[in-house]
Amino acid sequence: MMVFVIIFPVLVTLFIALTNYDFYHIPPNSLIDWVGFKNFLNIFFVGSYRETFVNVLGWTMIWTICATTLQIILGIVTALFVNQDFIKGRRIFRMIFLFPWAVPAFITIMSFSNIFNDSIGAMNTQVIPLINHLPFVELPAIAWKTDAFWTKTALIMIQTWLGFPYIYVMVTGVLQSIPGELYEAAKIDGASFMQRFRNITLPMILFATAPVMITQYTFNFNNFSIIYLFNEGGPGSAGAGAGSTDILISWIYKLTTGTSPQYAVAAAVTLLISFVVIGISLIAFKKSNAFGNEEVM
Repeated sequence: MMVFVIIFPVLVTLFIALTNYDFYHIPPNSLIDWVGFKNFLNIFFVGSYRETFVNVLGWTMIWTICATTLQIILGIVTALFVNQDFIKGRRIFRMIFLFPWAVPAFITIMSFSNIFNDSIGAMNTQVIPLINHLPFVELPAIAWKTDAFWTKTALIMIQTWLGFPYIYVMVTGVLQSIPGELYEAAKIDGASFMQRFRNITLPMILFATAPVMITQYTFNFNNFSIIYLFNEGGPGSAGAGAGSTDILISWIYKLTTGTSPQYAVAAAVTLLISFVVIGISLIAFKKSNAFGNEEVM
């Protein structure tokens, strides 16, 4: 089973990456040729591919770090808020915070795509005019889907909204498992709220959830659905078939489904990002003590 699920697809991808398999070389009309590492070299040394690869990779890294970090921070903050003893109506807050998770992501993304529409979306026609009623505030309509910067900003905000409930649920479970005696002892020693959070709560959260936090980064690195469904990687073009907000995985999709498919180049990019994701993940897992045998609770 592992051979067909993992090994065989990797070997096929490697085989394609080492050939000139593209729109002009599709059997049986035209046989493909063995070109070795030419496709990998083209990505780094051919001007059009190199510039596109660098730009798309840069945005992919920014997207991954910003979107994932924000959803983790928001998930931790909301979990801490709901689990405070003085908070009333915690069940209501829990339902509210789980709402983004309850709605299918496909529906949420498509809804946000309409909400952020430049001309008829609720952000420009309702939200911004409402904000402009505040004193000394005069915001213009924002080109959410026609300006690359604002499209990227919207994508990060949407992913934060979509991703934080999972972190919230996970962190809530960790918080409820931390012995109350630790906090009581810290209070007796005169520790402030921030000191208790920094020395007790945060280490416990990170220790218990480190593997999942890492997988959140790897997931968003290859989060195709939100990039494509929101604006199809647009607006504009970054060259070589990529849009200005395409990440590597959506660029690969366009390389294989465009009017002139570049299967070999797409396979080479696929292998490159696989090595990057696997390498970074292994390093992160190795640095984490979450899989150790230490007893902390």
